[in-house]
Amino acid sequence: MDITETLAIPIPEQLDPSATTGHADLDLTTVGDITVPDPRMKLRDINVFYGQKQAVFNVNLDIGSNSVSAMIGPSGCGKTTLLRCLNRMNDTIDGCRVEGRVEMDGKNVYARKVDPVLLRARVGMVFQKPNPFPKSIFDNVAYGPRIHGLVHDRTDLEEIVHTSLERAGLLNEVKDRLDQPGTGLSGGQQQRLCIARAIAVSPEVILMDEPCSALDPIATARIEELIGELRKNFSIAIVTHSMQQAARVSQRTAYFHLGYLVEVGPTKDIFTTPKHQLTEEYITGRFG
Repeated sequence: MDITETLAIPIPEQLDPSATTGHADLDLTTVGDITVPDPRMKLRDINVFYGQKQAVFNVNLDIGSNSVSAMIGPSGCGKTTLLRCLNRMNDTIDGCRVEGRVEMDGKNVYARKVDPVLLRARVGMVFQKPNPFPKSIFDNVAYGPRIHGLVHDRTDLEEIVHTSLERAGLLNEVKDRLDQPGTGLSGGQQQRLCIARAIAVSPEVILMDEPCSALDPIATARIEELIGELRKNFSIAIVTHSMQQAARVSQRTAYFHLGYLVEVGPTKDIFTTPKHQLTEEYITGRFG
């Protein structure tokens, strides 16, 4: 069973710079330093096409080590498409083509010799809607370690499952019902179960695509607290429509507009002293 079997990934409409409301004459060259001192991943000259429709335009961006990088912008601006480039999830979409380089450890993850399945073990993903497998809580978390051959006996497997659930802040809530279906948990618990499933294979990077959009404020606060804990051990890239969430959880923020990376920098600077007109208008709520 492939995680992508449970997803319905929409193909965005064509993005056209001239379609922006009153901003067709603005320079969309990236403002800010795209690099970080200790990058975990590097995106260089990334262009993404769905057939003849281009969704992402010449993006260059570093994802820092042991930090949270937030991607914000209006719906349809290409941020989720770009996020999925990091672990080749776009490979699962017919007609999608990615140009450019995504580097990890100095190697292009789009090289022919790279196995996407093994890459996704190193670069895990948590989706917008919690999507536990129709299995027990235990088997949801054990799924990755089993298929990747990370364990050799039941004792090792139980240790990984318990440790992953604990790191996801869920163990105390489910330790007495690990044999019950993961689908029976609340929405917030299901999302934390999906996070536990992602970290069970010891990834180096975790991608999060609007992980709190379907959750209530209390569950959202739990996930945000968890993100803060996880960044001590993982590099995290998160797409969010909530500017408040980006301000709370991230150290760097990248603002996207119509498939272009418009501005990137320390989160505090982006939200207090944005340098690009489009960023300022989005932050202040004048459009988006």
